[in-house]
Amino acid sequence: MRVAASLVTAVAVLWAGQASAFDFSFNWGHIPKCTTGRPGSVPSPIFKLRSVPKGTATIRFRMKDLAVPAYPHGGGKVRYSGKATIAAGAFRYLSPCPPGGRHTYEWTAEARDAAGKVLARATASRRYP
Repeated sequence: MRVAASLVTAVAVLWAGQASAFDFSFNWGHIPKCTTGRPGSVPSPIFKLRSVPKGTATIRFRMKDLAVPAYPHGGGKVRYSGKATIAAGAFRYLSPCPPGGRHTYEWTAEARDAAGKVLARATASRRYP
């Protein structure tokens, strides 16, 4: 009976941990179409954060085009203030500009402590345009 109770407790703890994993979504906002080519050409999207780990001091964002992953779109780093939204324009990057149609772009966010240690990592994807 104790083994069963311990197993139920372990599953509950794991379930709770999974439910609160670091996650985010993003919205392109009002970026101009195809402005890539000039470093820092457009303001960053709006990011909505969920379950940011305790101790997070900064969040580093990087974008890649899943169809052309070697293209250096860049990203940026922002101080985390405890708010659930990172406003548009928090940093600048090379905007999406898919040749010949639509591409899917993936943002990776890393929550880091004051020493720069990665506490958690999450990704979110969206097609453009």
